[in-house]
Amino acid sequence: MLYGRQAEQARIDALLGGPAGALVVRGEAGIGKSALLEYAEGRAPGHVLRVTGVESEAELPFAALHLLLRPVLDRVAALPPQQAEALLGALGLGAATRGDRFLVGLATLSLLVELSADEPLLCLVDDAQWLDSESADALVFAARRLYAEPVAVLFAAREGGGVFPARGLPEVRLDKLDPEAAGRLLAEQAAGLPLAVRDQLLAEARGNPLALLELPRMLGAEERAGAFTPLAFSFGSAEPVTDRVLAGFRDRVATLPAATRSCLLVAALDDRGELKVLAGAIRALGASLADFAEAERAGLVRVCATGVAFRHPLVRTAVLLACDIAARMAAHRALAQAVDEDRRAWHLAAVTLEPHEAVAAELESLGLRARRRGGQATVSAAYARAAELSADPADAVRRWTAAAGAAIEAGLNRRAGELVGTALRHAGPVTRDGAVPAELARVRARLAFEAGRPLEASRLLLESAEAADHATRLPLLGIAGFYTWTSAAHPDQIELARRAEELCPDGEGLAAAVRAISRGFSMVLEGSTGTAPTFRDDLGSVPFELRMIITYHAMVRAEREGMLESAVTLVRDCRAEGRLGRLPQAMTVLAIAQLLDGRHRAARATVAEGQALSTDVGQPFWSGYLAGVQAWLCGVAGAEEEHHEAAAQAVRYADDRSWLPPGTWVAYGRTMLDLGLGRYEAVLDRLDRVTEGGAHHAFVWRYAWPDYVEAAVRVGTPRRADGMLRRYADWAEGTGQAGPLAVLHRARALLAPDERAEPLYERALALSGQPFQQARTRLVFGEWLRRHQRRAEARVQLQAAMDAFDRLDAAPWSARAAAELRAAGATPARNPRAGDPLAVLTPQELQVVQLAVTGASNREIGAQLFLSPRTVAYHLYKAFPKLGITSRGELARLVPPT
Repeated sequence: MLYGRQAEQARIDALLGGPAGALVVRGEAGIGKSALLEYAEGRAPGHVLRVTGVESEAELPFAALHLLLRPVLDRVAALPPQQAEALLGALGLGAATRGDRFLVGLATLSLLVELSADEPLLCLVDDAQWLDSESADALVFAARRLYAEPVAVLFAAREGGGVFPARGLPEVRLDKLDPEAAGRLLAEQAAGLPLAVRDQLLAEARGNPLALLELPRMLGAEERAGAFTPLAFSFGSAEPVTDRVLAGFRDRVATLPAATRSCLLVAALDDRGELKVLAGAIRALGASLADFAEAERAGLVRVCATGVAFRHPLVRTAVLLACDIAARMAAHRALAQAVDEDRRAWHLAAVTLEPHEAVAAELESLGLRARRRGGQATVSAAYARAAELSADPADAVRRWTAAAGAAIEAGLNRRAGELVGTALRHAGPVTRDGAVPAELARVRARLAFEAGRPLEASRLLLESAEAADHATRLPLLGIAGFYTWTSAAHPDQIELARRAEELCPDGEGLAAAVRAISRGFSMVLEGSTGTAPTFRDDLGSVPFELRMIITYHAMVRAEREGMLESAVTLVRDCRAEGRLGRLPQAMTVLAIAQLLDGRHRAARATVAEGQALSTDVGQPFWSGYLAGVQAWLCGVAGAEEEHHEAAAQAVRYADDRSWLPPGTWVAYGRTMLDLGLGRYEAVLDRLDRVTEGGAHHAFVWRYAWPDYVEAAVRVGTPRRADGMLRRYADWAEGTGQAGPLAVLHRARALLAPDERAEPLYERALALSGQPFQQARTRLVFGEWLRRHQRRAEARVQLQAAMDAFDRLDAAPWSARAAAELRAAGATPARNPRAGDPLAVLTPQELQVVQLAVTGASNREIGAQLFLSPRTVAYHLYKAFPKLGITSRGELARLVPPT
């Protein structure tokens, strides 16, 4: 029976009774976390999977996930092939592939949902603070995506005993038992104690359930009879109660026979507890499994047919504290001969105190195997220890660099910074391999960029590129150009862009791509109106990061042709290859491409998914960037409260950093909000400040320059916009692109005398421009026609504008068009077919429906959106009534494939 945990039990009952969900239980050692997991197991209505984090396996990738899923691995065959391959490879049960650890998380989700088709499923994860990071990532990734499935995941994590972040999951913290509950527990476990002894035990235990169970065992007969003092446990009153319990365990270990202590030490150093492994190591130390009997009788371990388990993690700690260094090293050596090659490397490393290339090479091999399985945290740990044991300083620098790079991929940037610092202290003349300085520069640059120092990142790459050969130089230059571009305005920004351009070698293929990127960014930052080189060759052989930058560069150049297709391909390839770690940046590019192409609702859905994934993979820059794009979309929609929420999120990532894009999109979004709501002076003030201050991002603000023209005309000061129009005209004409030219004609028409305005409006509409901008042109042209008493013609333009704004979910703009229609003598007619039929859907429902229209199955949709098939079915179930349909067939007729 549990005492004093009624609220927590209710939370667990709700979790087990709901459709799906997860809960993290946190608290100090001995506070009752495991007891709550046992309560949940006893209440579970179906199948239960359970795993306990093992501290000695925290550096072994997917070790905990393997233990959890081992009873159900026969069901992996039911998963989509790519997921099955990734999961089996990660668990060491299939061919290892260079996997993405989040694809393993998706496979874990799919497997849990597959199991829940038979009966409800409960997953219990104890001591989550000791999970290897790859298993933790996979399980948390899966737990976040539980939606409509009968699956519950319950984690228990000790505070102060490791790190288990579990971002996005609900949590409950266990506090000490209240006096009444503590008294009832003590009475149940140690009945008949004198009142004075009972009161002293309650005071010493401080509401900790484990202490209430263990402290009475530490009493002698005289103390039980009443001869009990506050010094009975040899601790001062300020000592943490868990330390008192730990001391009690340590004293009990010390009284055991030497052979039993050897058995316990082996189990503590390889606490997976498998009897077959333990038996071999114990024999090497002159003991046998039978020697565990004394520890069992002392209540320290439980031995069964398959393994040995410590009664509590504090017992394992007590065993390690009770042994000397010689005994520990002997146990490590014995275990090294009994375990698999991955564990062997760690045990050998534990007993190697001087440089030893053979052991370092084993650790490097372990790291290579872990990388193929997607275990980047393990890669980092293995390479770092290999570097410490390297006999050759050059090998040490190479390994520290590799360890730092893997730490970044694992989201461990602080650790990566420490490793980079170590590599730099040992670098210099010892690095004979030219690739090492380049890779070290790349790692340092990425750390600087993600810390909000893009210009520093660019400098590091350019310095390395100057000394590198052409093959090594090209990717460094391409990335340096992008880093420079994302920076806030700075005197060195243009100089760095030019430097990257100057370092670009001649050539075709990748060289041509990097040259186009460097020249294009340089020209935009300089304000040049010339024509930048383009790169339209097949991008299939170009590294992903450069493909993303090339597509982004096309948007900077306003090259609408192929822009959206390239962005869609980036996202599609990331999904197909399981590269979830790259998806947030690909989805950022896609969201902007959709926005610029007038697909506002699709952009909202992309932003929503991209932000969720950014949180999962720990990429705050892209989350902030996407929040900025969301702020723009909300501004156009007139959703002021949502705009401010998105803006606050974006600014959190941009504040105190030199990243410009998030804050720039926020400011541009506020400009669109004010313009749509008729707050024209606010638009002019904002754009004046941006232009005068110089802290602006040319890519975004060039789209806002024509807005300045419209605002100036609206407030009756058109000549105020002459300079802004000239700047925009230089750029738009330099691009030669239809979209910017159409907007230029509209801006000129707003400032033109009557006899010149109409031809300019007509030229703007004749060009194939961006849908939102085309609708704005129709709106102002319709206003012009109405003012000139050409009401019938005005109504045509205004009705078309209103229909387009409805499709784009641009409410204030639609309202303006409707008001103009009424002024032109017409009643605004909402065309049911003009509006977006999917406007009633949530972003998640929209994505599911758009894929369902293509004929994709629920399983195929789930594989693309990282959802379970049952969650896909749930979203369709919610979407169909909103759309007034009942089947996929009707959906196909309602919405054409996109």
